[in-house]
Amino acid sequence: MILINLLPHREAARKRRRETFYASLGAAALAGGLIAGAAYVWFEAQISAQQAKNAYLQSEITKLEAEIKEISTLQAEIAALRARQQAVEDLQGDRNLPVHLMNELVRQLPDGVYLINMKQDNQAVTLQGVAQSNERVSELLRNLGNNSPWLVKPELVEITAGTVALSPRDTRRVSNFTMKIGLKRPTDAQKPAAGAIPAAPAAPAAAAKG
Repeated sequence: MILINLLPHREAARKRRRETFYASLGAAALAGGLIAGAAYVWFEAQISAQQAKNAYLQSEITKLEAEIKEISTLQAEIAALRARQQAVEDLQGDRNLPVHLMNELVRQLPDGVYLINMKQDNQAVTLQGVAQSNERVSELLRNLGNNSPWLVKPELVEITAGTVALSPRDTRRVSNFTMKIGLKRPTDAQKPAAGAIPAAPAAPAAAAKG
């Protein structure tokens, strides 16, 4: 007996293929969606972690900037305190400067030289005096420039010829001079006088008047 299938088997096969294709397509879309969702979640987690790190670093940077400002303020305060301390030390040392000045002038003043006026302006001293000769003035310059730890850089400002009446019948020629010298502070006097150029004896005779 011969059996004949009269059902539309080709269309049924096509239907099965379509259903299989759509099922595969849906599964691929679902898998792609799951993969994309997982990737999105992973990237979001990475971004959140990096943002947290950035926030932490920014907070630490802010703290460091505050500490740096505080250190700068402390350094400025330390510098101000040191300046005040130095000013106090200079004031304490300056109280003895007139004593050192007088002692050095007594020690370095050669015979035949007499001071008639002395003026101090901070660390500069102006001397006015009378000498028996120009050579005595040169000797005083040498003494002040080479032998004194407290007096530096003597400079002859002016020297002129004059006369002194010892009696109504006895007058003598003298040299009137003006010079400037620098006065060291006690803190500076302890240091070697490096770079100090001793004043060379001038030729006062050439500058003498009359």
